[in-house]
Amino acid sequence: MPEVLTCPPQGRPALVLNADFRPLSYYPLSLWPWQDVVKAVFLDRVDIIAEYDTVVRSPSFEMRLPSVIALREFVHQDRSPAFTRFNVFLRDGFQCVYCGAREELTFDHVVPRSKGGRTSWTNIATACSPCNLKKGGRLLKESGLSLSRTPERPSNHQLQQVGRRFPPNHLHETWMDYLYWDVELEA
Repeated sequence: MPEVLTCPPQGRPALVLNADFRPLSYYPLSLWPWQDVVKAVFLDRVDIIAEYDTVVRSPSFEMRLPSVIALREFVHQDRSPAFTRFNVFLRDGFQCVYCGAREELTFDHVVPRSKGGRTSWTNIATACSPCNLKKGGRLLKESGLSLSRTPERPSNHQLQQVGRRFPPNHLHETWMDYLYWDVELEA
């Protein structure tokens, strides 16, 4: 369980919520630096939901720094997630699909490129270095390894659901009403 802070995290970031009051992203958590938040407030693009005790001043202006903001216009997030190493690791829960290890993670072609395998969502899996070395350039049936899950293209929603299992180490208390982490982690 992450530590809930009563004083703001270093840098005073604000949790950014969509117009429906849900975070734009859980992993990584949608945070903006205070400078961007102040600019968005002045441009009337966000509503301030909660504030820190910290005040910023100019010769003619003073305001408490926002800790939670909501966008005034809803941002649709329909596009497919980018195919990146990080997103493959996130899809697979940051663990080897062959043995479940969580360290020394690598990018594995299920069907090796030497055997016509492509670099795609459906042919790339997260593997620890020992399993990746054991499999080498062979097919699964030749290597003696088996997948715990079949690689597939995730939706943004699926990646966000997985990301909710990995809360950041520090959360400000004003953010807690808007974040819904998986119950199994709180136990």
